[in-house]
Amino acid sequence: MILSIDTSTDICSVALCDNSQTISHLEIFGSNSHASSLTPLIEQIMNDNQLTFSNIDAIAVSCGPGSYTGLRIGVSTAKGLCYAAAKPLIAIPTLDIIAEAIFALHSDAEIACPMIDARRLEVYTQLVTRNGERLSAVEAKIIDAQSFADQLQQSEIFFGGNGAAKCKPLIDNAKAHFVDDAFPLAANMSHLAQKKFETAQFENVAYFEPYYLKEFVATVPKNKVF
Repeated sequence: MILSIDTSTDICSVALCDNSQTISHLEIFGSNSHASSLTPLIEQIMNDNQLTFSNIDAIAVSCGPGSYTGLRIGVSTAKGLCYAAAKPLIAIPTLDIIAEAIFALHSDAEIACPMIDARRLEVYTQLVTRNGERLSAVEAKIIDAQSFADQLQQSEIFFGGNGAAKCKPLIDNAKAHFVDDAFPLAANMSHLAQKKFETAQFENVAYFEPYYLKEFVATVPKNKVF
């Protein structure tokens, strides 16, 4: 039994996985209040399923890239639970979670391009195949009309995630398919988390940090008065 957590975007979600199957999940969409929402969601899903942490074998968390604040909250919560309950920590890349959702929604998809909104016309992205092969490195990519043109000459690509919608008007190609409901959700982590659990791919709870990809840059509100 694995408790999964995803706070990498503006969605806050938790799920329970039993042998690769999601048996229960809870989400709050568009909350941007992970700090206040995550712990109550975890408590609710545990109570709803009449479980304690003695019933949990591991805790999985979406590790990025994504929202700096969201990732920090999710990973710190997961680490705290692992430390308190003496459970192993499993880290799942956020782009893998979106790709998993794309492949689940489209059985004909062989190549997925998960995208996380990185503001303006930039996205965090990577090309992956259904069997898990990585065709490109994780990158912060500025999207224009020529993006993925070479790959789309060869193969159909299914784009998904909260960064895909803003790219749809720019990538005008018959082989480009855009998936509306492919979100990074804890409910989509079960298969990925189970594979890592079976091969004991655990993180060091004390030293693990999220994969931010880009350094956090604080901004000052325009109406800030000094």
